[in-house]
Amino acid sequence: MSRWSANYAHPVPWDTAFTPCALPDMLFGTAARVPDALALHFLGRTTTYASLADKVRCAAAGFATLGVGKGVHVGLFLPNCPQYVIAYYGAMLAGGTVVNFSPLYTEAELSAQVADSGTTIMVSLDVQALYPVLAKVAAHGVLKTLVIGNLPEVLPPLKSLAYRLLKRADRCALDAPVRHVSFADLTSLVPTASFPAIDPLTDIALLQYTGGTTGVPKGAVLTHANLSINAMQVNAIDPQPGLPDRILGALPFFHVFANTCVLNRTMLNGGEIVMLPRFVLKDALAAVGHERITAIPGVPTMYRAMLESPLLKTTDLSSLRICISGGAPMPMELKRDFEAASGATVVEGYGLTESSGVVATNPYEGLNKTGSIGHPLPGTDVILLDREDASKRAADGESGELAVAGPQVMAGYHGGGDAGVFATIDGRRYLRTGDVATIDAGGYLFIVDRLKDMIAVGGFKVFPSVIEDVLYRHPAVAEAIVIGIPDRMMGEKPKAFVTLKPGQAASGADLLDWLNPQLGKHERAAAVEVRDSLPKTMIGKLSRKELVAEEKEKAA
Repeated sequence: MSRWSANYAHPVPWDTAFTPCALPDMLFGTAARVPDALALHFLGRTTTYASLADKVRCAAAGFATLGVGKGVHVGLFLPNCPQYVIAYYGAMLAGGTVVNFSPLYTEAELSAQVADSGTTIMVSLDVQALYPVLAKVAAHGVLKTLVIGNLPEVLPPLKSLAYRLLKRADRCALDAPVRHVSFADLTSLVPTASFPAIDPLTDIALLQYTGGTTGVPKGAVLTHANLSINAMQVNAIDPQPGLPDRILGALPFFHVFANTCVLNRTMLNGGEIVMLPRFVLKDALAAVGHERITAIPGVPTMYRAMLESPLLKTTDLSSLRICISGGAPMPMELKRDFEAASGATVVEGYGLTESSGVVATNPYEGLNKTGSIGHPLPGTDVILLDREDASKRAADGESGELAVAGPQVMAGYHGGGDAGVFATIDGRRYLRTGDVATIDAGGYLFIVDRLKDMIAVGGFKVFPSVIEDVLYRHPAVAEAIVIGIPDRMMGEKPKAFVTLKPGQAASGADLLDWLNPQLGKHERAAAVEVRDSLPKTMIGKLSRKELVAEEKEKAA
């Protein structure tokens, strides 16, 4: 028996059986159980579960008239808004596969993913931040139909009127050279026919593209079973399922973290999502206080922004039960300081696109180890692979590449490219995460670093996180990234990039002099560079690839 399984701390048995279902059926089951409960809250306008279920069925009927069925890919190029939720479940109910697209994509990024995924129908809004880019992509010929909504149609009456009068310049003329359908027309049909039967185990619900810090994005093939069971796993570890569930929806739904932990899990549980189009600090804190938020899923940069804001002291946080941190490791001091300021427990978890969102998390109650990602979710098996030979397990007590098996693990990548992604150990297929981990005596998992991020210094392997952890101990350092830069003698040497906390001052030279005496000789940095900001991914995760590209260009 694995160490973690001998000390398993989640409130349901590890071998709990989960029955997969089609994602729309998960929503419909909740609507039948609590029809009048609030499902969505968007800038003051609320939607009940019964109303949402009706809108989803109407959207599915509309998608069917556009030819959506099995094998048809429907893209969502949307911020967090009611249209996203309706189109997400509606396209799936019609038998289609949803493809998420980040509203932050450039024309080139959007074009590449549209072409790779084979998306033919795209749902978006008529706003300046989205439509002009989409129109340019549509001119390339892959997209055949654009379903376009607008913000006034989902706002409360007074806000809708104000938007129409005062923000007309934010809206675009619809001039892309393809068929256009309004979102209102899409959802105006009354369903009169049955929809295709969905096999949760084989039918593809979502193509979710990786959005990590390195490499070209790949589309993870996620079935209805993958996503529905991961929502059930996440829901099952809540030790107080009967309490009010009002979750802050500031993380983008197009990212797998929010897709499972905010959207699918809440629709399953019957809670209310208080949606924000994007994370704006003032709006997020106002929502927490005014709407009595009970849970905040976020990334470390969100928690740091809230912690350093003077608005936090005037925000009523008494309703908060839990704060969930994922997407990137959370510095120990940030977890400690945010818990002290908010009075809420911060639970750190871990997941990846290829696992539908979540693999492991600290227990909500009981021992919550700082710096650990906790125990695997029920039904999830994890092992450590030898870092040099992924065909065998790591030696007992040694770090190794974290590998995952479970019902939430993807079928593979769209278009193939799965070579080396899976390892077979003792007859079972495991997903190789690329993350190096350790397991302590209590069975708690700790992520040490990324295999791809390791720095080769004269034959020694250096983990960037070791150096970053030391930098975070400096009272002036807010954020830190360490990468390897070319070195003529040693092959590579570490270089650190940092931002400073408000009101703090330190030079790169000062930080380097403070840092290196605390490191082994092979770990010592060649330089520390202080910057106003560091590159981040679409959800706020610190990103190395831009800095690596900069240094390679300098070296060339």
